[in-house]
Amino acid sequence: MPGGRLTQQDRGRIAAGLADGLSYAEIARRLERPTSTISREVTRNGGPRDYRPQQAQHATVRRARRGTPAPERTESPSDSAMEHVVELAVRSGLPRMTARVHIDLLLAEDGRRTAAELARRLNVSPASVSVAVNFLVAQGYVRRERDPERRRDIYVIDDEAWYNSVVISARQTLDSARASLATAEQLGLDTPVGRRLAKAGTFLEHVIEDMLKSADRWRSVLE
Repeated sequence: MPGGRLTQQDRGRIAAGLADGLSYAEIARRLERPTSTISREVTRNGGPRDYRPQQAQHATVRRARRGTPAPERTESPSDSAMEHVVELAVRSGLPRMTARVHIDLLLAEDGRRTAAELARRLNVSPASVSVAVNFLVAQGYVRRERDPERRRDIYVIDDEAWYNSVVISARQTLDSARASLATAEQLGLDTPVGRRLAKAGTFLEHVIEDMLKSADRWRSVLE
């Protein structure tokens, strides 16, 4: 029943939803449960990639036999807000784990965390964190600093990250636009494909050049 303990059937539906790429919010809606219930269930039982419904059910039964069931807590405003922002990031195209790492860094008081801290806070493997931060660094969302004393990397998100991420993304799109124009020239502007590529390339080139100028113009806001 809605609001009660998860059943084995519920856990099977959670696993099926994860396999289909559904968000926690969508799985929760289908099960008529709070989103926080689904996120806690998945997180404490291996995470989205390693969640196994039978193992999760057995773990719950073992806790109940020991007389120490996992405490159910109400969803706090901060939990709800973070989950909502993660969902928005996933809809924009970020992989879920990358979105979780990005949001956790954003919410850090000083915008800094080590890989170990991220893995512990998100209850995921170091390998998952590594994949996520490598993507974020490559896209300019995060920068990597080295702690020489402890020989570890520290991942930092600061105000300049917004400028860097916009510029990196824009330049990648600009390269694609110019490649389209070059291909159009090779195919011939009098051919249907050449005309189509030329229009697309010209449109993107103008839009991205305007975006880069706008980023430079408003960069002072971040200072």
